[in-house]
Amino acid sequence: MPDFDADQMNAINKQVIDDFRANNGTITTPPFTGTPIVLLHHVGAKSGTKRITPLVYHQDGDQLFIIASKGGTPENPAWYYNLLANPDTTIEVGPDTIEVTIEALTEGDERARLYKIAADKMPNFAEYQTKTDRLIPVVVLRRK
Repeated sequence: MPDFDADQMNAINKQVIDDFRANNGTITTPPFTGTPIVLLHHVGAKSGTKRITPLVYHQDGDQLFIIASKGGTPENPAWYYNLLANPDTTIEVGPDTIEVTIEALTEGDERARLYKIAADKMPNFAEYQTKTDRLIPVVVLRRK
């Protein structure tokens, strides 16, 4: 994952969010064209600020999940901590807005199984795990 400063990351996220919403949940902008993206709404654990983060999602049957990889850096992404503090949230998938509660899987067979699903579809997730000593969490998005 390239190193971006906060302003660059905010600009990229804004572009993806705008593209997502303009195209009914389909991403048309390279390099993300066709990538399955969910818009994750979350509230800052410390600040209370409402945020939206576009993230790649994966599916296991009817269940959606996301990976807290942060490109294999040593620390989890900020949105992960926000979800731990505020597990009831909203996601946008395609044209739908869905209320969910999260379940963070940080160990065990189910976490490993779901992580493998993600890594099999997108090998960069397997690479991310090799770059860090932390076991990258899987976050299940359970419909309310």
